[in-house]
Amino acid sequence: MRLLCWSFTLVFVVSSLFVSSHAAATQLTFNPTALRFGEVVLGRSETLTVTMTNSGSSSLTISTANVSAAAYTLGSLTLPLTLAAGQSTSFTVTFAPAALGFASGSIAFNGTLATLNVHGYGESSQSLTANPASLAFADTTTGSTATMLVTLTNAESSSITVSQVSTSAEFATTGLTLPLTLAAGHSFTFTITFSPTLLGPALGTVKALGSSNNVIAYVPVTGTGVATGQLTLTPTSVNFGNVNVGTTASQAGTLTASGASVTVSSVTSNSSEFAFSGLSLPITIAAGQSAAYTTTFTPQSSGSASATITFTSNSSNPNASESLTGDGVGAQTYSVTLSWNASTSQVVGYNVYRGNSSGGPYSKINSVLDASTTYTDSSVANGQTYYYVTTAVNSSSEESAYSGQAQAVIP
Repeated sequence: MRLLCWSFTLVFVVSSLFVSSHAAATQLTFNPTALRFGEVVLGRSETLTVTMTNSGSSSLTISTANVSAAAYTLGSLTLPLTLAAGQSTSFTVTFAPAALGFASGSIAFNGTLATLNVHGYGESSQSLTANPASLAFADTTTGSTATMLVTLTNAESSSITVSQVSTSAEFATTGLTLPLTLAAGHSFTFTITFSPTLLGPALGTVKALGSSNNVIAYVPVTGTGVATGQLTLTPTSVNFGNVNVGTTASQAGTLTASGASVTVSSVTSNSSEFAFSGLSLPITIAAGQSAAYTTTFTPQSSGSASATITFTSNSSNPNASESLTGDGVGAQTYSVTLSWNASTSQVVGYNVYRGNSSGGPYSKINSVLDASTTYTDSSVANGQTYYYVTTAVNSSSEESAYSGQAQAVIP
C-alpha cells in the first residue's frame, strides 16, 4: 500500500510540472499592452497598430480572435497563424464609434489564452472642420516644445462661436483668443504645442467647445517623448600659445552625444580672432557617436586674446561652450651681418654675392659698391640657409675671384 501511494504522488507532481511548463511555453504578449484610442468623432475612425509576440519556448498556433465590442475591428491578421518561439507579427485595430460615450472592450485570442484590452470614446459631430484633421508630432525630447498649425473653418451658413478649448495633458494651444467667433465661410489658424514631460507615446485631443460645452471641433493629436541627449566637448578649453600676427593656428575638437541623439543648430564666437570650422550645420549626432571640428586663432594684433565658442543644440546643456586663449606676437624679422678682411691690393670697394646652395650659383645682393668690409643682408627668410662670397673691385672696375664661402642658417 505504501508503494502504491508513493507511486501515485510522483505521477501527480510530474503532471503538475508538465502543465506549468506548457503554459509558460505558449505565452502571448502585446505591445502596447492595451489600446487607448481617445475621443473619436461619430462617423470617423481611428486605427492603431499592435505587435503580438510568442514569448514562450515553443511554437504557437493562433486560431481564433474574438472581439467583444462592435465598435472595434481587426485588420491585417489572417487566422490560423503559427508563431515560432520568439516570433512576432503586427496587426491593426480600428475604432469606429456608433454612439456617444465610452466604448471599452477586449480581443481574446484562442479563448482565454491572451486578451488585449481596448478603450475609446465616441464624440459628437463637429460644427467646425479642422485642417489637418489630426496631428502627429515628430519625436520630441522631454523638456522641449514642438509646434504645429491647425486651421478651423466654419462651413455652416451662420456664425459659430468657440467659447472654450479643451486639451489633453502635454498638449496646448497658442495664438487663440477666446471667445472666437467665425462668420460663415471664415477660417482661423492657430498653434498646437506638444511639450512632453514623460518618455513614450502620448495620445490626446484638442476640442473646441461651444457655449453649451458641446464639441464643435475635434483634433486628435499624438506624439512621443524621447530622452534628452547630452552634448560633450573635448577639450573644453584650448590655449593656442604664441601665434604670429596675421597667421592662423588650428586645434582639433570633438562633439559627442550620449543618452540620445543631439542636433547642433549653430555655433557662435564672441571674438573675430577665433573661429569654428569643419562641420556643416545643423548636424544631428546619434547617441554614442562623435563629430570632429576645428577651432582657429588668427591674431590681428600683439597681445593676449580670449574667446568663448558656444554650441547651441537641443541637448540637456543647450549652450555648451569651449574656452579659447592665445597670444598674438609680432612677426620676427631676421638679418645676416657679414664682415671680411680688407684686400692687400689697391681696391675701391667690394661686392657681396649670395646663393641657396653651397658652391653657388651666386647672385650679387649689394646695389652699389661697398667701400667698407662689412655688409648686412636684411632680405633673408626664416627657415632658410644661405651661402655668401665677396669680391674686390679696383679703380679699373676689375673684379677679383670669389672669396672663401660663409654659411648662414636662419634663424
